[in-house]
Amino acid sequence: MTNLAQTSDSPLAIEIEYAEGIYLFDSSGKKYTDLISGISVSNTGHRHPAVVKAIKDQVDKYLHLMVYGEYIQSPQVQLAATLATLLPEKLNNCYFVNSGSEAVEGALKLAKRYTGRKQIVAFKNAYHGSTHGALSVIGNEDYQIPFSPLLPEIVHIEFNSITGLESITNQTACVIVEPIQGEAGIIAGTQAFLTALRNRCTETGTMLIFDEIQTGLGRTGTMFVFEKYKIIPDILLLAKGLGGGMPIGAFISSHEIMQTLTFNPVLGHITTFGGHPVSCAAALANIEVIIQEKLIESVEAKSRLFIQRLSKSKIINEIRAAGLMLALQLDNFKQAKAVIDNCIENGIITDWFLFNDSSIRIAPPLTINMVQIEESCQVILEALSRATGK
Repeated sequence: MTNLAQTSDSPLAIEIEYAEGIYLFDSSGKKYTDLISGISVSNTGHRHPAVVKAIKDQVDKYLHLMVYGEYIQSPQVQLAATLATLLPEKLNNCYFVNSGSEAVEGALKLAKRYTGRKQIVAFKNAYHGSTHGALSVIGNEDYQIPFSPLLPEIVHIEFNSITGLESITNQTACVIVEPIQGEAGIIAGTQAFLTALRNRCTETGTMLIFDEIQTGLGRTGTMFVFEKYKIIPDILLLAKGLGGGMPIGAFISSHEIMQTLTFNPVLGHITTFGGHPVSCAAALANIEVIIQEKLIESVEAKSRLFIQRLSKSKIINEIRAAGLMLALQLDNFKQAKAVIDNCIENGIITDWFLFNDSSIRIAPPLTINMVQIEESCQVILEALSRATGK
């Protein structure tokens, strides 16, 4: 690994040779249950047969042809049409990119272009990615300061604080928000707060961007979490669970809004590999699996089973859950790290959160069944007991 760039001094360094369903297998043949889905990516499990078939079928037709938007490519067209059937009328126009960070970048540009404004409002403890613009709107200075200066005119306010919404004015181009903050440790927006946010954006002519990069595609018990809140954003961001394991992201808005990227200047947002036909074919198959296998219908019951079984531990201070996004709150990072390491040693992959390292992340494939949940919880409970001696 000498020639491969690393982003931490202590990577897991598990060499995976094979993956299927909810399981990973390392070079020694050891089996691991993946309870984090590659960070909310493998919603339909690893290498779902329908997704693999779609990838192989597309590979036999064509790969990259031309920069985004110049040729008619069937996988792009079909994926956009399918998403449009799942979304409200005002979210009918998709721009496909390669990742969540790129979706954030495109959305910020789109909001500035459409409104003609410069100010952006974001939230403390939010995570939106690591590219320059995305880094500018995350809510953690520890990650921002080493790379400053970042984008100007960014205002960070408190999440779930209605009084803080006064910072949104007729000079604000957009507000970008995770309706459920992921890397903060599964902190859900309240109905009152998100409703007030929607109303404030409407009053001031500000674009409301919902970052559903982690929550989208069924993870919280609805296809998109905005459905639970009955709040329609002006721009929706998807990635992670969209591609069935292939790299793809999207920012989605109305045709009217998206058209502003086509003039003054022409090609206002371009990408070479965004909307790659293989990724789009995989994403289309992935969505069909979620719908046909009725994966969303069982999310809440599976979430309740995790909560019920893990609540037996007296070491867990709190369990926060939004469907199959769960956080087990412990006392500190040392405790959480000991539990995570013990779980990995015993074949369970968990992790902590970027902005909350005293919580343990659980976000398994939606395909996990009740027996597998029971088995996983037993290993976690034993790890909690061993790591803390309680």
